[in-house]
Amino acid sequence: MIEVWINGETRSFPAPLSVGKMLDELGLPSNRVAVEVDQLLVPRSEHAGRLIAGGEKVEIVTLVGGGSEGGDRD
Repeated sequence: MIEVWINGETRSFPAPLSVGKMLDELGLPSNRVAVEVDQLLVPRSEHAGRLIAGGEKVEIVTLVGGGSEGGDRD
């Protein structure tokens, strides 16, 4: 078992895993989140190859789209 800090909470996984696999395990779509491992941004293109081995501090931020449709522009 490995332990990883994710957004300030400890999570356990049975073995080392990639950032992409970790997101799958957490039920998060990789195209809608930004991931930092030990304060370094992991580009989406590196999610499959960046290994999480245990002890890392991971921050995951969900990206929210939107905006106004011709809203007020004063």
